[in-house]
Amino acid sequence: MSNVWQHPYVNIFKHFKVEEWKKATKEGDVTTIMDKTLKCTVYRIRGAIPASNYILLPKTSTQSLGLTGRYLYLLFKPTPEKHFVVHLDVATKDCQVIRISFSNLFKEFKSTATWLQFPFVCGAAKDSVYDHTSKTAKQDLVGPAPSGVRWTCLMMDLRYTLSIYLNRHYSHLKSIKFCSSLLVKNAFTSDLVCDPGLTFADAKQTGLTLQGFGPMPREMCFPVHSGENWHDLYDYIRFPSDGSKMPFDSIQKGQANPVTAHLPNVNLRRQQTRTVNISKPIKDRVSLIQQIVSPKMLPRHCPPLLTTSLPELCLTNGVSQGMLLTDTKREDELQNEEGAASEISSPGIEIISGGDHSVHVFAQKDNDITIHRHDSEAEETMATKITGPVSLSAKKVHELTKLLPDPILKLNRIIGFGGSTTKSALWTKTGVSVVYPCHAVITSMDVATGRQRFFFGHTDKVSALSFNGNSTLLASAQTGNHSMVRIWSYPKGACLTMFKTHAHSVCCLSFSYNGGVLCGVGKDNHGKNMVVLWNTSKVNKGGEVVMIAKAHTDVDIQTMKIAFFDDTRMISCGRGNIRLWRVRSGALRSCPVNLGEYHSQEFTDVAFEEGHCADREPEDRTVYACSKSGHILEIDYKTVIIRNVRRLLPSQPKHSQRREKQTFNTGSGIAINSISISSTFCATGSEDGFLRLWPLDFSSVFLEAEHEGPVNFVSIGSEGLSILAATSTGNLGYLDVSSRKYTTLMRSHVDTILAFSIDGIRRHIATVSLDNTIRVWDLDSMQQLYDFISEDIPSTVSFHPMQPVFACGFSSGMVRVFSIARSTILAEHKQHRGQITGLRFSPNGEYLYSAGSMGALALYSAAEQEYHVIRVLGNVVVRRQGWCPDVLTVSDDSRSLAFVGPTEYIVTVMDACSLDELLRIDVSILDLESTNLDSAVKVCYAPTSVGHLLVSTSSNKILWLDAKSGRLIREVSNVHKQQCSSLSVSDDGQFLITAGEKVVKVWDYNMKHDVNYQVFIGHSEQIQQVNFAPDQLGIVTVGDAVYIWDFLASPAELQHSKRVLSPAKPQSPLKQDENSETNWNQKRMSSGMPRQTVPVPISGPSCLDISAISRAGQEDLASLYEERVGSPQRCSTAGPLQDSFLRITLPPSSLRKSLPFKSSLECHNGLETEDLSEEEKKLTQNTLACPDAYKHFTPRFKTSSLAQNIITPPTGEEYLKLKAVIGYNGNGRGNMFWNPDTGLFIYTCGCVVVVENLHTGLQKHWLGHYEEISTLAVTHDAQVVASASKNSDGSCSLICIWNIMDGSTRTTISFHKGEVQAMTYSRDDRYLLSAGDYRDLSIALWATSTYQLLATVSLSVPIHDLSFNPVSDSKFACTGSGFSFFCLIKQQGKDVELKMHKVPVPEEMGKVEQTALCYSCNSILYTSTNNGKICAWDLDTNRCFMTWDGDEGEIGVLLCRGNRLLTGSNSRRIRLWSVAAVHAMRGQSPETSHRNTSVLLEQEMSLDSTVVCAAFDDVLDMGIVGTTAGTLWYINWIENTSIRLISGHKNKVNDVAFSQDETYFATCADDGSVRVWSAATIELVVQFQVLNQSCLCISWRPAVHPQTHRDSKHIAAGYSDGTLRFFSIRTMEMEMKLHPHQDEITAIQFSVDGQVVLSGGKNGLMAVNSHQTGMTIRLITDHRGAAVTSIQCARKGYNEFGLEGSEVWLASSSDRRVSIWVADWQKGKCELLDWLSFPAPSTEKESDWLPPSLAVFSPSEPGVLLYVGYGMEKEITFYSLHEKQIIKSIALTHWSTCLSICPKGNLVSVGCQERLLKLINPTNGRFQDFICHSDSLHICRFSPSGKQLFTSAYNEILLWDAQGL
Repeated sequence: MSNVWQHPYVNIFKHFKVEEWKKATKEGDVTTIMDKTLKCTVYRIRGAIPASNYILLPKTSTQSLGLTGRYLYLLFKPTPEKHFVVHLDVATKDCQVIRISFSNLFKEFKSTATWLQFPFVCGAAKDSVYDHTSKTAKQDLVGPAPSGVRWTCLMMDLRYTLSIYLNRHYSHLKSIKFCSSLLVKNAFTSDLVCDPGLTFADAKQTGLTLQGFGPMPREMCFPVHSGENWHDLYDYIRFPSDGSKMPFDSIQKGQANPVTAHLPNVNLRRQQTRTVNISKPIKDRVSLIQQIVSPKMLPRHCPPLLTTSLPELCLTNGVSQGMLLTDTKREDELQNEEGAASEISSPGIEIISGGDHSVHVFAQKDNDITIHRHDSEAEETMATKITGPVSLSAKKVHELTKLLPDPILKLNRIIGFGGSTTKSALWTKTGVSVVYPCHAVITSMDVATGRQRFFFGHTDKVSALSFNGNSTLLASAQTGNHSMVRIWSYPKGACLTMFKTHAHSVCCLSFSYNGGVLCGVGKDNHGKNMVVLWNTSKVNKGGEVVMIAKAHTDVDIQTMKIAFFDDTRMISCGRGNIRLWRVRSGALRSCPVNLGEYHSQEFTDVAFEEGHCADREPEDRTVYACSKSGHILEIDYKTVIIRNVRRLLPSQPKHSQRREKQTFNTGSGIAINSISISSTFCATGSEDGFLRLWPLDFSSVFLEAEHEGPVNFVSIGSEGLSILAATSTGNLGYLDVSSRKYTTLMRSHVDTILAFSIDGIRRHIATVSLDNTIRVWDLDSMQQLYDFISEDIPSTVSFHPMQPVFACGFSSGMVRVFSIARSTILAEHKQHRGQITGLRFSPNGEYLYSAGSMGALALYSAAEQEYHVIRVLGNVVVRRQGWCPDVLTVSDDSRSLAFVGPTEYIVTVMDACSLDELLRIDVSILDLESTNLDSAVKVCYAPTSVGHLLVSTSSNKILWLDAKSGRLIREVSNVHKQQCSSLSVSDDGQFLITAGEKVVKVWDYNMKHDVNYQVFIGHSEQIQQVNFAPDQLGIVTVGDAVYIWDFLASPAELQHSKRVLSPAKPQSPLKQDENSETNWNQKRMSSGMPRQTVPVPISGPSCLDISAISRAGQEDLASLYEERVGSPQRCSTAGPLQDSFLRITLPPSSLRKSLPFKSSLECHNGLETEDLSEEEKKLTQNTLACPDAYKHFTPRFKTSSLAQNIITPPTGEEYLKLKAVIGYNGNGRGNMFWNPDTGLFIYTCGCVVVVENLHTGLQKHWLGHYEEISTLAVTHDAQVVASASKNSDGSCSLICIWNIMDGSTRTTISFHKGEVQAMTYSRDDRYLLSAGDYRDLSIALWATSTYQLLATVSLSVPIHDLSFNPVSDSKFACTGSGFSFFCLIKQQGKDVELKMHKVPVPEEMGKVEQTALCYSCNSILYTSTNNGKICAWDLDTNRCFMTWDGDEGEIGVLLCRGNRLLTGSNSRRIRLWSVAAVHAMRGQSPETSHRNTSVLLEQEMSLDSTVVCAAFDDVLDMGIVGTTAGTLWYINWIENTSIRLISGHKNKVNDVAFSQDETYFATCADDGSVRVWSAATIELVVQFQVLNQSCLCISWRPAVHPQTHRDSKHIAAGYSDGTLRFFSIRTMEMEMKLHPHQDEITAIQFSVDGQVVLSGGKNGLMAVNSHQTGMTIRLITDHRGAAVTSIQCARKGYNEFGLEGSEVWLASSSDRRVSIWVADWQKGKCELLDWLSFPAPSTEKESDWLPPSLAVFSPSEPGVLLYVGYGMEKEITFYSLHEKQIIKSIALTHWSTCLSICPKGNLVSVGCQERLLKLINPTNGRFQDFICHSDSLHICRFSPSGKQLFTSAYNEILLWDAQGL
């Protein structure tokens, strides 16, 4: 919208014609009167209630003024002895509406996210008593306007106000609302600073309008008589103001004179010159200026030349540099200066005393020099004649800089529920989300994903919530004396209106079904219950909320609800009453229910009967009421009588401890707190902690869920299948009736959270609270993992930096150390008499420190399990009561410890290892100007690289001290309005966060900007602690709840804000500096979550600390190796680096016996990824649908994401080398190429480009992609190949350019935002053309000489195929949805342009997709459609002249050679056509062409699936065709034969198995096939197919006679129908079929002697089957209920482990249990040897993906098994069957999805969800990473010799050669 018409100003009252009241609204007592002072008509607004007497511009709140002027001028006069209110609604650039209110009602400034409230300090007549007293008064000035109040011109800088107070950008003024009591003349907006005391003549003479200043418009001026001063008659107030009166941030008259003080120094009138005496320095300065400018006489006709400012004139002789001349000498001293009068005579210099304390400078026409002086001690400015219009600036003008990005924080999630109440939670209408209060924030949570969104605006705790019937309107109320009700648009998350309730402590809200009426219950000023009804029907349209009726009552009301069938009827209940309410004639009346004998009971909740019957009236229904005594009353709503009474009784003990179902009989009942009714059942929440579901006749309980505390609230969802429940202990969850599953949505503390600590490795957060609990949460899922309850209050907590251990201090002085893995207390010490005020682990994990409120400081050894006390010092820490999480701090190099003490004025620094004192800093003497002693409150170390110690003080300052010398470096004052409660510095030393009262501030650590901080609100109580998350991507604050904020600053923003990162020196790989341990800790603490931008590298290759604890318990041994970290896009290959290591932990022998299956584990450097990729997030935002054509490439859906950090081995030192790729990606399009002349054969499988020699079968593999390759393009000279795929980081697609000769990557290019649909080279190979998919809709042209982008064009429809014209390199064509595009490349010099001619398909073809195209050699273009049509286009006229039916299905492949045309379709057919006669039909009309059609079908062939690509020779006699089944066929039309060249699985591969002699290997898949391959040639030998079943597992029978391997030609396969089938490779037949399971067979294994087959099912049942007899010998049910995931057999000594048998076998199941058995199958023996259960944290929901539990025997260590699975840590666990305990653990970077160990025992292969294959040396932890798959790995399997390794991801199978073993 153009805003030119708004310049220079907008008269708002005139523009909107207020006097007509068509565009404005008046309400209440609003009249026009003649004001005697202004002598004009003004508007008078009177009335006791401001909200009922007002003028509103524009007419409704849905309209907008749309005024963009920066300054708003209001001309008004408050009514004496009255209060007034003015509301301004201002819109920001992000479409947020902010209300700015000012009033003399407000006692102090208040701020929320959407509302600013400023107190207004009224002025009075000059020289009045009030005026004199107010000049010296500092407080109590806010109140009714004084009797002598004057007309006021208020100028508000709207842009500045929003920027400073809310960090928002001003857009425009939306509305103005003047409320009683005041007089209003007018209002206007402008971008000029208007001075009411400035005349038009002065402004014109001085040229101020050119500088943004101007006089007040004439129609806005106040009258001033001749000789009077405007400022003596009226008040001019600028806001923001520099006034010093209290309260702060109030609107008041400033100390300096108004605009003139802010204007340039300009003399407004010419004075007569006279002679004065000036000092020698002044004389010298003036002479110098005259000499520099060389003044000359100006022509008479020239206007005076003006300058608005002059350079600063610095004084000598002791006057400080940079200060202007001050009037410190008396006038007689100036006159006594020798030579002053003789040097400067009368016509030259003139001194004027300015009465307004301002400085004016005027350049005159003549050669005179004028000096104007004023009496204040401000400054004296000098001027001289200049020769031209030169502006000399006295002060450098610069643009304000501020902290970026803005905002720097974004609230991500809140862990908490309740605050004021736990009885208010709501289902949305759809049942997708739950809305609940969390203190002052309203939270909406998606129950499926856990994502939260927030509603900000309340300034106190939210006490009630209510939805209308369709969940479009949400009403909320806050507690407190100033109770406010807000109505929100729930879908938009915007506040529609807010209003005061005339009551305090609102406890209940109820919306009518249609949202037209809102009912609220609260307390009036006399403590009585007050019921208020409001009309909210106009809220959605911008209307006001009007009170319908209200009633005061003495009866108790706990709940009140509006009837869903009638907006005028309500029901309430409370102590001793149930009342029916109704609105009649504007009055609210009630009728009590006759309760009889139940009149003394306390009723807690009421609910209406649901549903509606056509044969009875709406009010003819039942009302249910529940009570504290357990009674449920059924009340007839129409007759107001009690129909039935039932009572909930406690369960009766019967048969020992068996509990019977609840009944409704006589006896002591259970208090029922809440009741909810659906059409089929009733839900109750009771004091005993049970949520119960009853039939409507309450005959018996048919479902119940027990909670940890009393259930306060229940609510049945609209669909009737989900019951929401809230407890008094802060738990919120819901019960799914259909699945009988209970899901906890949120847990929370029920009192103030005092402190927290974060485990950066496991992303856990521990919190302590006044509710006597310690809780451990998952930082990402917000789920509570552990809960520790204590008798005394925990005061502070600290996580161990490496181990799953945390320490907690208590109010009793006790320090306890907890082990999370074992849920036990490791150590307990009481070295303090008072409360623990500080607790910290050293960053290296060696020490623990505790401080007490009585002054003691203790040092503990954290390297020992007992945490022995090393040293205790008394009276060193300040004695301070209260909760202080930041009393002490440890430097990140673990060398120094700092704390406040021994007095509050001293900060002491000690050696962290010995507690020897190093330094004492007295903060009370650092401020020499202050008369008050300053004391230290909190301390915090900055990163060691910065070398600072930060101290917050009691005077709201933060001191930057040198950490070594204690020297004061910097200080910042007025950090918060109250004391800073917590502070923290980012790891990079660029940001500081502080907390004070209820706000969080983020600061630029170096304070380099004009605005160095941003303020964030949200908490309703004081923030106790704030800290950065270990990954520096978030901030955590605690107080009333746990707030987790996204920290949005990134290296890009740092550079934009002009922050400089000092490059770090690279570390030597063999030498570790003093900070290397700190750096390693910082890297290890990374969460692995993907950043929005690529981090800036600040150092060279880092070092990993490798430590292991020996069995003898000796000290740690450290070995340093360089780590090489590669990005997901390109793995680093620079430099000969060594391998990386994983941390191996060995428990000491002294502790082995005390560790139950679990060791003290430490993790690698935290290289983890988040499953959700950024590309998926971007694609979900695109609303364009995929075209209805299989030709259009759609990548296979994947849930995996690429690992963000990979450790690739140096070239030539790899453990593995890729040998063969099995299969072809049939999901690609045009991803195969064959040149019959050169024999070049290229195709893709997953993310690998395969170059195969068809004669020898040898393969070469090009690795450069990390996602599924969509298409290929090859130059006509067969020297270069282009391949395209999506980029792994979610950015533009990646196109790799390969040199065919050596397989090297020539370059990579990117442009398209989605996938690349097609590519082609021009005939002369000068150009490469690429087309994006339906998300991108663009075509890009590249120059192949440099592969620079030449030109792009965006289209309106998706493109399916494109091709260059074979006879013209500048022409190409492409096909899309319903159109063909004929394109021309137009080049002029270096400029290239694409000309597109869009031609629709013939109308008779209807709406079709043009899917494929090809050129013929005779100026004809053939295209195909998705309905099987083939079109022939004349390239001379670009018209379709012929069509015919080419197939029954969609044709996706077209090839033309001479007069022959090949088509391939989704009907599985390829057809060969003769099109010789088509050329003769070019000149005929379409009708004639159809009549004379002579297109002949020569041959036809059916294949195994849809055809996706084809490559043929020049005459179409032979070629290769690819299908979606993953098959590449060799086609020979002459012999009419088809031969499989490449064959792979189309569906997911489930298992791979080698024969014992490694001659064959077998694979099985979801398609029910078992395929046997030759290991030497990688060719398919035989395929066994079972229809309509999935083959899930296979096992190759071992050779009974190893010399012949005769018996190793049998395969056993398990299927999804529970059958077990045996196949013979020799006879190629199925030999036997068994059915031992009723469910899927998930694991299978032959015994060592091959006589028995062990099988495990999905239900946990295991069967022992005889291969010889075909019988099931034995069933084992020990794993019942959990799917068997793996089975393995191994040989053993006959009497080994004390049991007879020559074989030991194991089975693992999905519930993390492993059973080990000893068997002698010849004797029929099978005995359980050991049973292992591995602990794991609880999951958010059962549908969450969990890694499988897998176990294998170690071939090199008898009696040792390896286990991986979901647990407390990501690790490989080594368990000894001999020692019955864990002997070793190897930490992993990701959860393992598959596991295999080399038969030699020297390598372990692990696959993961992040597509990573990791090879680990189990002896030393050395590992290498390999990424060659485009999806998550689920199979890795070593061959029997260990020389080969199979890996599989979905249908991709890779065969590796293991090297260097």
